[in-house]
Amino acid sequence: MSPIKINTISTFALLVLAGCSATLQAQTSSTKELITAPLAVVKKAPLSENELKRWSHLDLIKDSIPGMSVDRAYAELLQGKKGVKVIVGIVDSGVDIEHPDLQGMIWTNPKEIPGNGIDDDKNGFIDDVHGWNFLGDAVHENLELTRIVKKGDDGSAQYKAALAQYEEKSKKVLEDKEQVDFLIDVHNTIKKELNKTTYKLEDLSKVTSTDPKVARSKMVMTQILTNAGPTFDPEAELEDYRESVYDQFNYNLNKEYDGRKIVGDNPEDIKDNRYGNNVVFGPDKEKALHGTHVAGIIAQIRGNDLGGDGVSNNVEILTVRAVPDGDEYDKDIALAIRYAVDNGAKVINGSFGKSFSPHKKWVYDAIKYAAKKDVLIVHAAGNDGYNIDKTENINYPNDSEDNVKEFTNNVITIGAINKAYGENVVAPFSNFGKINVDVFAPGEEIYATVPNNKYKYLQGTSMASPNAAGVAALIRSYYPKLKAAQVKQILIDSGVALPSMIILGENPNPDQKPVAVSSAESSKSAKMVNAYNALLMAEKMSKK
Repeated sequence: MSPIKINTISTFALLVLAGCSATLQAQTSSTKELITAPLAVVKKAPLSENELKRWSHLDLIKDSIPGMSVDRAYAELLQGKKGVKVIVGIVDSGVDIEHPDLQGMIWTNPKEIPGNGIDDDKNGFIDDVHGWNFLGDAVHENLELTRIVKKGDDGSAQYKAALAQYEEKSKKVLEDKEQVDFLIDVHNTIKKELNKTTYKLEDLSKVTSTDPKVARSKMVMTQILTNAGPTFDPEAELEDYRESVYDQFNYNLNKEYDGRKIVGDNPEDIKDNRYGNNVVFGPDKEKALHGTHVAGIIAQIRGNDLGGDGVSNNVEILTVRAVPDGDEYDKDIALAIRYAVDNGAKVINGSFGKSFSPHKKWVYDAIKYAAKKDVLIVHAAGNDGYNIDKTENINYPNDSEDNVKEFTNNVITIGAINKAYGENVVAPFSNFGKINVDVFAPGEEIYATVPNNKYKYLQGTSMASPNAAGVAALIRSYYPKLKAAQVKQILIDSGVALPSMIILGENPNPDQKPVAVSSAESSKSAKMVNAYNALLMAEKMSKK
């Protein structure tokens, strides 16, 4: 399932964050002087609209925002330099390749003649001009645990674990369904009173009715809008929440639903590998929202006064549609990775994940294949707020058969941070783990492209991963001789340190203050990706 963090009521309660002391160290290529952050990093005023749209590109020292110093890297390190084009594979829900802010950034297969119905490059995929869609016309899908439960009790530990999670999730979705129905009714009541579909906190003061239902609705929406922040659009985001809950109810957890039938392949047979079509945004372009947002984070055109800016200015997005609304199939992911590798991708972004992986060996083999071809895979850590070092919390795909020892060195796993540096800088929804999460990147309220010429704020490790992938693409563009494993190590080692004490995971007791722990518990590096530092380190490493 695509790890977007859905805005439920629990995530509306955004915290007011305070900064704390830290040191940002970087060596300039000429003077090797240390750049030290102020002892206290506190954002004293709310972010402006422009800062919010671009916060992941800003700088902890200059802007007091824990972005990746992308703007600073372009201004101080890349002026006058020319990089090589880097193909970035987006294995996701599809990409709206017609979006105006992605024009010129879309990969085109040079060996394929568009629209002639012939497999010109003889790779088994007809007219794969901009990538491939392994899902065909499929959109919705079960969770993997639902598929396991549907197959029946085989006596395995996997079945027992899947059944336990299925029952827990089924109970919760019924509670969520009741909650979202209530919130939609509250919203509709306020809309009727204000005679407008969307509104801000200040508009609620105009609701003066003494009707008990209206008064209660005003109170609920006041609390939501107060906690959610200025970008919250009740009409759009409550509909997103409703759609998410109903999709879980109708498709993800529905044992009677068969989302795969329309594809026409056998998902249990890795050799049955010629299926799907070349429509890389799928049968419904709106459903390519997740992949289009991911692509925009990496590649939306810089400095064109449209939407936000991409991290890398010299990439081509190769789209491989393999992630449905539900859990991806291991077969699709394995074939998608191989397709991206075979067509020249040097970085692959994987903003997806799941708790069970019946055919994980197929994916492991594909990851090893990518390693042999010197391809870096950047993967989202997941959005459960869990320690994924624990066996019961494993997030697939991963790069370790025992959840401890890596079998390859070309996979980097990314957690999410938010825009205020301090003990709450790690997003509460982000998974963590000092063995299985490598480094963190911006993942809260990220502004980027969505289908049909639009833009949207989304949050999740799904957004953190492409931010890191964009920096990886920058390194591979300007220092193309560096290997995938070296780029991974640079992203980890060159990061800016997290505060020494941080809060990890969702707070299980909202009435109690969460307990801060050592940042060493967060990840291998206890750092945040920084493009400026990464490019300095890449230059130094490339000279060796």
